[in-house]
Amino acid sequence: MNGIVASDYTDLAHAEEPRLSPDGDRVAFVRRTPDDDDSYTATAFVVPVGGDEPTQFTARDGVDSQPRWHPDGSRLAFVSTRGEGDRQQLWVVPTDGGEARRLTSVVGGIGSLEWSPDGSRLCFTQRVTAADREAERDLAVHPDYDPDEPDPRVIDRPIYRADTEYFDGRRSHVYVLDLEAALSGGPSPSDGDEGEGGDAITRLTDGDRDYIAPTWGDDETVYYASKVGEEPDDSLRYELFAHDHETDDREAFTETSGWLGPDSLEATAADRVAFEYTPEERASMRQTEIRIHDRSDGTETTPTAPLDRTIGHRCSFTWAPEGDDLYFTTPDEGSRVLWSVPGDAEAEPRRIYGEGATVEDFHVGRDAVALVQSEWDHPGDVFVTTRGGNEPHRLSRVNRDYLAERAVRQPEEVWFESEDGTEIQGWVLTPPEFDADASPGETYPLLVEIHGGPHAHWTTAGTMWHEFQTLAARGYVVFWCNPRGSTGYGEDHATAIERDWGEVTLTDVLAGVDAVREREYVDDDEIFVTGGSFGGFMTAWAVGNTDRFTAAVSQRGVYDLTGFYGSTDAFHLLEGDFDTTPWEEPEFLWEQSPVAHVPDVDTPTLLMHSDRDYRTPANTAELFYLGLKKHGVDTRLVRYPREGHELSRSGEPAHVVDRIERIARWFDGYSDHREAPPALERDRDGGLSASSGAADDAPAATDD
Repeated sequence: MNGIVASDYTDLAHAEEPRLSPDGDRVAFVRRTPDDDDSYTATAFVVPVGGDEPTQFTARDGVDSQPRWHPDGSRLAFVSTRGEGDRQQLWVVPTDGGEARRLTSVVGGIGSLEWSPDGSRLCFTQRVTAADREAERDLAVHPDYDPDEPDPRVIDRPIYRADTEYFDGRRSHVYVLDLEAALSGGPSPSDGDEGEGGDAITRLTDGDRDYIAPTWGDDETVYYASKVGEEPDDSLRYELFAHDHETDDREAFTETSGWLGPDSLEATAADRVAFEYTPEERASMRQTEIRIHDRSDGTETTPTAPLDRTIGHRCSFTWAPEGDDLYFTTPDEGSRVLWSVPGDAEAEPRRIYGEGATVEDFHVGRDAVALVQSEWDHPGDVFVTTRGGNEPHRLSRVNRDYLAERAVRQPEEVWFESEDGTEIQGWVLTPPEFDADASPGETYPLLVEIHGGPHAHWTTAGTMWHEFQTLAARGYVVFWCNPRGSTGYGEDHATAIERDWGEVTLTDVLAGVDAVREREYVDDDEIFVTGGSFGGFMTAWAVGNTDRFTAAVSQRGVYDLTGFYGSTDAFHLLEGDFDTTPWEEPEFLWEQSPVAHVPDVDTPTLLMHSDRDYRTPANTAELFYLGLKKHGVDTRLVRYPREGHELSRSGEPAHVVDRIERIARWFDGYSDHREAPPALERDRDGGLSASSGAADDAPAATDD
């Protein structure tokens, strides 16, 4: 059996977006795979619920997403970039055979796609400028249209960029497409003349506001949300609207607060609207609930209130088809699990599925639930279970051939006490060849991983599966945990880091290190640490506040809280977690920043950052890096062009591989278990896939 290596990432397939057919017999899903060093291919597949292998349903051309069954099962709508460069368009394909048909040629792409209950229309969003709306390029545009980049870029909004893009005047608006009109007059795969296809699309919203999360109630009603306040970018409050498509009338019927995303509203034909709610005061520290507004009588209930878990961090919710029960996921003690609750809140939420697994996404059908879940022994596949969570059945094995030839080690769950007696959950992953009985006295270096967030959680699977298994296969004992601040253990656990990200979290992490280093096979003279985002903050905080670590790699971190506040789209995180701003307590925020402790750093520290990371912009990494250089610390800064904050999860395949290889190479250079000089003494790219064509994946590296 081969060990898992960083370059294996290009061989891994990812299952995403499961959707049950209306008759419950089939599940559509997206299979995403690296296409080359720079891009991915994503294709829709369909698998029978009763068994048999998944079959490819759309052409392997571009990136497909958002597969959505027509309510009668006769068609599958999906979004694709095929033939359009990076611009997403709406397509439909008959489910009984036939060619896919492109229905849109719009300038802003397609998001939040959903069929009306009767299947006559689809609603969606796109991000467009006022000029686009005036010229009706949001209704139809020639595929060759290429907007000019602003020069200069004039900024008026407090939040003017996110993900990897500047907004440049683009706002999210809600649209409805009439299916029959689009089929009779819309663009076909070979045409795309200026203006053709636009008559089938109606814009429901307009103006200098963002409208998000559209969802159908009955056949004529679309619900959506928009921020309110004197400065919406600085607001956490949203109005919820009901829009009558026939009359074009809309009504604002309630408000909510928090961080709403593209799937934060779900409605029934009986006028019940479920939506996310997070208390506005100190919102970043609070748990997200689901509220239900009944438009027939104006009442609101919070069916998730009895549950001390948050509907946040990659979680989702939806109504069952009949509109009586609500299904949702939450983090829960090292798993991401599925719950159900009656919409009238007459019973408490019931956990029905997912213990020991990570439910990445799910869809509720008439009699079953389709899921994509990952576990310790695979990075993700399609499963189906009953509505009650019984009789789970695996429908896909998208990495069967790959896993058949790889040694995958099962992590060991550990619980330990922190300094104040708090019970913390963690995991230990040993190298595949580890056998205490066969090799008594053999030791391995310990590698500590710290998660981001800070209000997130880790499991034994999910997006870190490949990285953890790679580092273990390289000869490290890998340890990770969910310290205070993490979700999945109740609100008190998550809020324990209020105004103190560094010391509280480090106390918990070091308590875990102490518990693991007592094991005979752990070399307690060699302990390494890494993490990304908040984990990058904590890695930098650790090397400035303890000398316990032999070397460190800090990724996409926050190093100066004031600089972060002024450059991120997530400044409310600082206001909520620290209850202050740079103008109120500048000295306090400085002391809470890793850069303040640079004079105390001796640990060799590699910094990694993305050039287009607009969540944790690179300016604070540059400050920390310069500080380390000025104080004579072994350091290096690696910058990834074109990448954003999601590099480790969805970056260009070559960059994903390079990142893991550089982490391992940095640690190898400071380990007595390796025959490798420090990375600073080697060629900058020596032994890495990007430069040599073959990764330096052997446990014992050699000098270049």
